[in-house]
Amino acid sequence: MASARTHPLRGLAVALLLSLSCLALSTGARSIDTTVPAADIAKRADPSLAGYLGVFFLGADPYVYFYLSSGNDPVAFKALNRGAPVMRPTKGTGGVRDPSIIAGSGADAGKKWYIIGTDLNIGKTTWDASQRTGSKGIFVWESTDLLTWTNERLVTVEDSTAGMVWAPDAIWDPAKEQYLVHWASKFYPTSDTRHTGSPSNIRIRYAHTRDFVTFTTPQTLIDKALTDVIDLSILQINATSYVRFLKDESKKNVFAEVSSSGLFGAWTRPGGSGAYIASGVEGPAAFWDNEVPGKAHLLLDFYGGDGYRPYESTVPGSNSAWTASSRSAFPANLRHGSVLPVTQPLYDALRAKWA
Repeated sequence: MASARTHPLRGLAVALLLSLSCLALSTGARSIDTTVPAADIAKRADPSLAGYLGVFFLGADPYVYFYLSSGNDPVAFKALNRGAPVMRPTKGTGGVRDPSIIAGSGADAGKKWYIIGTDLNIGKTTWDASQRTGSKGIFVWESTDLLTWTNERLVTVEDSTAGMVWAPDAIWDPAKEQYLVHWASKFYPTSDTRHTGSPSNIRIRYAHTRDFVTFTTPQTLIDKALTDVIDLSILQINATSYVRFLKDESKKNVFAEVSSSGLFGAWTRPGGSGAYIASGVEGPAAFWDNEVPGKAHLLLDFYGGDGYRPYESTVPGSNSAWTASSRSAFPANLRHGSVLPVTQPLYDALRAKWA
């Protein structure tokens, strides 16, 4: 949780035949391990896409800020709305962190977008209190054009045993034909009504929804037992393959896991249990390049420094094949958020309204 995301498949896999075998090369304390085949990650670029809309919060300012790329440059962004927030929450704590923008799928495809986020204004509480008696809900806004955002709501998803609901994000689940919404929570015994004792570890929870109004009963998606895990972002490879990025809160690093058998399949960690992409980071936000087939981008929030820094890879299902991208046109101090690819008409409309 930023002290976010992921969008439906846009391209088709290129039919290349590579094995799932591991390539291990020594690089100091870590090893290169490429277990996701290039047949899965070599995606077709989409010529209808003209840029990227970034949605973030800015450190001490727990509001939603919009940034628009310079055309299809994935690491060159400028603030929209003259640098002012696009959304200031009026419910809950009055602050929203970790905003994630989700493109509509199913019946909503091309017709609706959602922004969800954490209900937390840390200026009004403490980190300890926010994890013991924090919000049990998720902020939601919706739009039919990316310009007008309405129906602000705070939807309660966890019961009174939860200490908090942090860093919500969502991805379309084709098996259920619903959105799979996930977040991080820790829990206290039912007898500990004031949450003063020792909680469970932080685990990733999930529920399904068709409209971000009504959610199914939450269940646990990822539980690493003695390890706290937060800030899940999922990148879809093809109909059955995914890469997910999450933060090990105990070791303060972000790592990747891969599945070739769906969202609820068997997940493995390339390079082994100690492999990771970067340390001292959180809030991973992954997205595909609009123009270069097979290239993915990953934003990592250096929470002790200047916020997000961009990374790139043509092997996103690896824990060691990510390299730092140029930051010459990437703004400083952007915090845990998400990036949405947009078409030319949407790009032009965003510039016309807020540039």
